[in-house]
Amino acid sequence: MKNTVSKLTQSVHVGSVGDPLFGGLVNPIYTSSAYNYDTEVLYPRYYNTPNQTAVVKKIAALENAEDGLLFSSGMAAIMTSMFAMLKQGDHVLFQNDLYGGTHHAALNELKRYGIQHTMVNVSDLKTFEAAIRPNTKVIYIETPSNPLLKITDVAGVAKIAKKHKIVTIIDNTFASPINQNPISLGIDIVTHSGTKYIGGHSDLCCGVAVASKRLTAKIKASALNFGGSLDAHTAYMVERSLKTIVLRVRQQNKNALALANFLEAEPKIKAVFYPGLKSNPGYAIAKKQMPGGFGGMLSFEVKGDPEKFLKKLKIIRKAISLGGVESTIAQPVKTSHAKLSADERKALGISDKLLRFSVGIEEAEDLINDIKQAL
Repeated sequence: MKNTVSKLTQSVHVGSVGDPLFGGLVNPIYTSSAYNYDTEVLYPRYYNTPNQTAVVKKIAALENAEDGLLFSSGMAAIMTSMFAMLKQGDHVLFQNDLYGGTHHAALNELKRYGIQHTMVNVSDLKTFEAAIRPNTKVIYIETPSNPLLKITDVAGVAKIAKKHKIVTIIDNTFASPINQNPISLGIDIVTHSGTKYIGGHSDLCCGVAVASKRLTAKIKASALNFGGSLDAHTAYMVERSLKTIVLRVRQQNKNALALANFLEAEPKIKAVFYPGLKSNPGYAIAKKQMPGGFGGMLSFEVKGDPEKFLKKLKIIRKAISLGGVESTIAQPVKTSHAKLSADERKALGISDKLLRFSVGIEEAEDLINDIKQAL
């Protein structure tokens, strides 16, 4: 789908048809779980009720996709999309630096169904391509990655996949639909943990997968059986949140770049990981494939005791999850990547001193001052 208006306009208007009965500007919450079936069978588990559909239309427009499905969590979106494309004996090629939940699911769920997988460093596309097997049916990537913000060449991976006729899936959560649109770069299925930037206010849990109509239908066939649908009230909240996603993400992009530059120059910080820094290895690719901005996520390592640093913060909140309007910080070793072994984390470059920072919409100077006093 080619956009004819800006993302800002799309985020406000697409899918938001208003109240047909009284003429209100806001979509009503359609709480029915029982509908007349004379024309179309509507049912929450069929992913086609009005509030679910409104969200999908809005996100699909923002992601340049034809269609999609709204799920109860990001992992529901990821695993349903994956299982819909796979069968016993198939092989999945993963990039090796993934969100801990996805990594854990790959290790513990796929093998139970006779699905093979390999995790490979995707920084060298030739090595990555060499890991493809005759039975490889899915390539799965995540960029920027969680928690080190590593950048994967999305178009490069998509080109390899099309050459071998392999379906591609990406986790686009950290980038958001505002900064990066993988379908335009050749990716087949885009997933999000909508709990993060799509929700944006740390008060709901959802997931989304968008793709072509053909692939969406294939995902839906499995989704009907797995039952990871979302209720009308939460779907309404997601739609409302999406109306401000462009404004929120723009401010978070601006703040994160300011914070990354500050941290890079700070002597008490050992390392900073942010694709918007010119010193970052992924900067050139990120600038090309993230035209909307480099995102609101960064991570860094302190030279001192990370626990003492976290306790001294006053504005930035120690919390799990990310993408909210408030700035939050977490230790991956205790949160997103706690399920990985110490050796697995070490192999991925995730140290015990690494802190993952979700930059909010506050004044950047206030956040900088908070970090200064905590250091």
